[in-house]
Amino acid sequence: MTWTTRRRSDIGALRAVTAGAGPHIVLLHGVGLRAEAWGAQLDALADVAHVIALDMPGHGDSVMPVPHMGFEDFKDVAAAAIAALDGPAVLAGHSMGAMLALELAADMPDRVCGVAALNAVFERSDAAAHAVQARAAQLDGQNPTDPSRTLERWFGACQSPERNACRDWLLSVDSAAYKCAYTAFAESGSPQRRALEHLQCPALFMTGSLDPNSTPDMSRAMADLAPYGKAVIVEGSAHMMPMTHSDEVNRALRGLLQDARQ
Repeated sequence: MTWTTRRRSDIGALRAVTAGAGPHIVLLHGVGLRAEAWGAQLDALADVAHVIALDMPGHGDSVMPVPHMGFEDFKDVAAAAIAALDGPAVLAGHSMGAMLALELAADMPDRVCGVAALNAVFERSDAAAHAVQARAAQLDGQNPTDPSRTLERWFGACQSPERNACRDWLLSVDSAAYKCAYTAFAESGSPQRRALEHLQCPALFMTGSLDPNSTPDMSRAMADLAPYGKAVIVEGSAHMMPMTHSDEVNRALRGLLQDARQ
């Protein structure tokens, strides 16, 4: 598919791309991306749900409400958008968006009826934590960052339209917002075990077999902690699974929407 810019609307203080009608499913993207990263889900789920892909603060067309935002600030802005909806929603997040979705699901049980964590990080090793924090410390918040190493972690050596789209988004995102979001991602300990243990809704934990940072073992461990957790590992997929393996992701999200209605 093509990853073209789509028309926005307002959801709370955030901008969003929406499609379809029915039960709400809210999509939260990862650091440096934008609502269009969910293009395959916007197209595929619109026949069964009201699909809402948010631009996170400082990404896409959403502004940063304050100059410096930590993980809790990102969570608060997303929570306000969810609270502005006219009913409960399924949340699906990717990467940092998955970390936010899990915490929001635990904090807002009356507003979240299902949650999907795609390519989520859980309890990084000391070495992995040091590496991601070192990458965050190198960002100056003023100049675009060369995305080559990020794209290599996400896609390996493969060239594709998905890789090209992510490259364009990473080069165009506001540098200060990118630094804030990446630092929040690097320093957050979310999701906490307590949050996972208190999830009262169906919870899907899904990642790629080739993802070196959001590993299959992490998804399985989170699913074991969640009372209604389920782990799905997509063979041959790396970090950008919602884009590169959208058929598998869309099938799983359809199943989650059905489980949330029961």
